[in-house]
Amino acid sequence: MRRKDREVTDVNEIIGMIEKCDVCRLAMIDHDKPYIVPMNFGFRYDDGTIILFFHCANEGRKIDVLKANPNVCFEMDCSLELIAGSTDCSCSMAYESVIGNGKVEFIEGAEAKTFALTQIMKKYTDRTTFEFDENVLTHLCAFQVVVSDLTGKRHSR
Repeated sequence: MRRKDREVTDVNEIIGMIEKCDVCRLAMIDHDKPYIVPMNFGFRYDDGTIILFFHCANEGRKIDVLKANPNVCFEMDCSLELIAGSTDCSCSMAYESVIGNGKVEFIEGAEAKTFALTQIMKKYTDRTTFEFDENVLTHLCAFQVVVSDLTGKRHSR
């Protein structure tokens, strides 16, 4: 990282940043071209490992690409605020961001899908328990990204 003064290395601070972010941009390689999609997500931090959870339709470009190559990169950011400068060219931006890599693992079975969807719903609501229609679980795709490495970065006012 070029700007070491902005690097965040404490995992608890990075988890705090992830908690604040609303969207995770998931980047893949579709044959020889990059492909990126913004997604809602949930996560779990367990025994030093961060796992991100996602859901989507059972078919489509994203699923085809991930089945062909499960290696992904992700990015999320939050706390965005313009820092005005004395001239237009001296403006900056306050932010927090997390970038990392991992590998997609598709989730099968109603119980495992329920767990994944619960992590996603907990991120966006104040609730902790949810009920999901078994028919819906059958017709959706859930997957997780086991994070292999990540970096946090912060620029404050």
